[in-house]
Order: sequence, then structure tokens, then C-alpha cells
Amino acid sequence: MGPPLFELLQKICLTILLSSMIGLEREIRKKEAGLRTHILVGVGSALIVLTSFHVFDIYKNIAPVDPTRMIAGITTGIGFLCGGAIIRAGNQISGLTTAATLWAVSGIGIAVGAGNYSAAIVFTLAVFFVITGLRVVDRKIKR
Repeated sequence: MGPPLFELLQKICLTILLSSMIGLEREIRKKEAGLRTHILVGVGSALIVLTSFHVFDIYKNIAPVDPTRMIAGITTGIGFLCGGAIIRAGNQISGLTTAATLWAVSGIGIAVGAGNYSAAIVFTLAVFFVITGLRVVDRKIKR
């Protein structure tokens, strides 16, 4: 049957909130993958985790089912999406940070979908610190 509607709404809202923290920073920086893309990656990852747990519950007494296989599929699929975010022009490479944030938001969605809220929140804060707080350090190193 799956989790109750309130639990689903709770997970979706938390995923949207956490993903939007990262996506909004990318949007403000005028990156191609911004707010909506990050939210969609997070929510999509959470949905796949919830679906894999649901399928596991349905078939656990009928056939051996490993819910982590769908989660592993997320990693592969997001890697493909992130590859499309990276652009190389001559010696310049752009989009690496955006690709990394998409990958990270996928992890956030996986954690929320699996019910690991505290890890998702702490991870979001860590990623947000890296993409905002360490920008100053990065500029000083490049000088």
C-alpha cells in the first residue's frame, strides 16, 4: 500500500525545501541547472526510493527483491544527467560544480525517501556551505 499520504507529503515537502536551497544558489548564479532542475532531481530520486521500498514490500514474501538496486540505478542515471551539464571549450571546463550539486541533490532525495531526514538536512547544509561559504577561499587560491 505504501506510506500514508501525510508521510508522502512530508517527504516531498522536505525534499523540495532541501533541494531548493541548493538549486536557488545555482539559479542566483545564473547556471543552466537552477532551482527547478535541482528540485526535480531531488523529488525524482525520493520517488524512486519510495517506489523501490514499495515494490520490496509487495514482493518480499514472493521473490527475492533488493530495494537498493533501484537506488543504484539513480546514481547511474544522475551521472548521465550530470555529464550533460559539463561543457568543455578549449582548455576551459564549466559546469562541474553544477553537475556535482545535481549529484548531491540526488543523494539528498535518496536520504529523504529512505527516511534519513537528519542526514539529508546535515548534508544539505554542508553542500550549501561548500557552494557559498568556500567561494571566497576558492577566489583567494586562484589569485
